[in-house]
Amino acid sequence: MPFVKDINYEIIRSNRKTMALQITRDNKVVVRCPYLVNPQRIYTFVYSKYDWIKKKLQKRENLPEAQPFTREEIENLADKALIDIPSRVKYFANKMNLSYGNITIRNQLTRWGSCSGKRNLNFNCLLMLTSESVRNYVVIHELCHLKEMNHSKLFWAEVGKIMPDYKIYEKWLKEEGALLIRRLRKSVKGDAN
Repeated sequence: MPFVKDINYEIIRSNRKTMALQITRDNKVVVRCPYLVNPQRIYTFVYSKYDWIKKKLQKRENLPEAQPFTREEIENLADKALIDIPSRVKYFANKMNLSYGNITIRNQLTRWGSCSGKRNLNFNCLLMLTSESVRNYVVIHELCHLKEMNHSKLFWAEVGKIMPDYKIYEKWLKEEGALLIRRLRKSVKGDAN
């Protein structure tokens, strides 16, 4: 496995146009790159991101221990979400002049929300542990997928029309929301009572 200083990394080549770095759940560093990129260019890319990688890895090491949710806590969150989320969806869908299919509340392990090709919307019950602004952001994000089923510039422009400061809430979910997701993963693995 190639390495930069004290960081080992895995290379995954595919039919893509750019290089990207990923730190997996088990703290492995992965470089995703086009087939024809030479190893020296990959090394230089990883080297240029060294400080960022170390910072991310250290932050994960210092995260507090994730206490699993109990089954009762998850059920209570889902019950609350069944009341809260559909009213938010209805409000913002009317504001955005959009129609949608079914709304489902789940205890998703990797996502805060999702949108299907059939215009159905799924939301994570853990949203009930976030602020109203974060909940609004996730609802708006998924509704914007009804217009753009991707994360293109057009998609983010749609999100920005409704919530210009969306990046604050996106950042919160990535950083602070990670602990909630870790707690849910522990619960689902059967660590909770």
